[in-house]
Amino acid sequence: MQREVFGIGPTVAESAFVSEMAYLVGDVRVGERASLWPFVCLRGDRKAVEVGAETNVQEFSMLHGATIGGGVTVGHNVVIDYATVEDEALIGMSSTLQQGARVESGSIVAPGCVVTEDQTIPADHVAYGVPASTTPIDETQQAEIERVHELYVEHAATYKEAGLE
Repeated sequence: MQREVFGIGPTVAESAFVSEMAYLVGDVRVGERASLWPFVCLRGDRKAVEVGAETNVQEFSMLHGATIGGGVTVGHNVVIDYATVEDEALIGMSSTLQQGARVESGSIVAPGCVVTEDQTIPADHVAYGVPASTTPIDETQQAEIERVHELYVEHAATYKEAGLE
């Protein structure tokens, strides 16, 4: 469902997949070949929500006033509130990015991790724990970011072709 608020409604690229059970309201911008899965909520009422090209936002995740780059995976049940995720990052299931948090390119936020207010996760690092600590990423973890990204681009195309929007 897509709704307008304060005179502004979502803008979704033609090639994006948006589940019929996703909720987008206000200034929401969704890039080429991005995918928004069931029960996702993107709320752009006070600040825009931007979702980059080929980014996937999985079930039960909520983005409010967030900027998400291209090629990002946002796992199930994630909360991103007024935070920024740069390109080619992976945000693990049930993690939280608090206001002002930044995840730089090529990084992973482990499942259940909390990136605290105004905290930055450096490029090519893994964040883990509550509150988040970091360690440099290894080759296996870097390959996983790309594998999941490619899987969801293909998966979204299949769902789109099946008319599941």
